[in-house]
Amino acid sequence: MCGRFTLTTDLEQLEERFSFHAANRLFTPRYNIAPSQAVLTIIGDEKGNRGGLLRWGLIPSWAKEAAIGNRMINARAETVAEKPSFRRALQKRRCLILADGFYEWRQEGKKKTPTFITLASREPFAFAGLWETWRPPDGEAIHSCTIITTTPNTLMESIHNRMPVILAREAEVAWLDRTITEPEKLLPLLVPYPETVMEAYEVALTVNSPQNDSPACIAPLQ
Repeated sequence: MCGRFTLTTDLEQLEERFSFHAANRLFTPRYNIAPSQAVLTIIGDEKGNRGGLLRWGLIPSWAKEAAIGNRMINARAETVAEKPSFRRALQKRRCLILADGFYEWRQEGKKKTPTFITLASREPFAFAGLWETWRPPDGEAIHSCTIITTTPNTLMESIHNRMPVILAREAEVAWLDRTITEPEKLLPLLVPYPETVMEAYEVALTVNSPQNDSPACIAPLQ
């Protein structure tokens, strides 16, 4: 699964890299993004790429309550085209979720060691995401999202049995293309990212609490 990640890259650099304009300029670096928090995403439409904030934890449009989103922070690539919670979003509501690193916890016996995983280049990247709009009986609509996960590459398999789908640059365009709706064209994009361009290192237990959100979270463990 993917339960925490980072986005510390400057907003102007993100806009240039992903060819979008952020409507909300109040972006601050995040070192410990957790479920239910707002995440920076990109959605494609007829006017181009549109950046905005979505709540992490997808709430299906048919849900009776928002709490279901707490259990839907991830969607498995192997079943995303079949699950009622995700199959329509796969066809019509795909997004990029921007990041520059993520955390997993390596378990050895009863001990869990937090590990930070990033690209060796330290460049930002995009998770494959899905989004939905949920309208409660009263109150404002909630726009939410989920991160798709896949099987681990050789770097990740010693850390965890899943990893988030990091889209290749050429796959980002297809993922945002709303004219593509066929699962057989989309599912081949949801593959493990090459381990040769990634790196991982252990970090302190500071990251265990979502209340900690500082550069200390990504500092290599001494």
